[in-house]
Amino acid sequence: MPPKKCRALLSQLSDYVDGSLDPRLCKALERHLRTCPNCRVVLNTLQKTIDLYRTVGENEDMPTEVRERLFRRLDLTEYLK
Repeated sequence: MPPKKCRALLSQLSDYVDGSLDPRLCKALERHLRTCPNCRVVLNTLQKTIDLYRTVGENEDMPTEVRERLFRRLDLTEYLK
């Protein structure tokens, strides 16, 4: 389980990546990222995922088998139709 500070800051990560995070929180998150390699990994993974989505495109069909494996891996099976 990540430390309490990591959980609190990571809950703001989407707003940070979107550029909509309050500047004070943004600075606090950036300070934390300089000293926490685990949170940097989470941020880098999120940014790469967003970049991949933008590159592939939202209209690109994912093979059913790949989609099912991905959703199971991410524990999102309730969203499988």
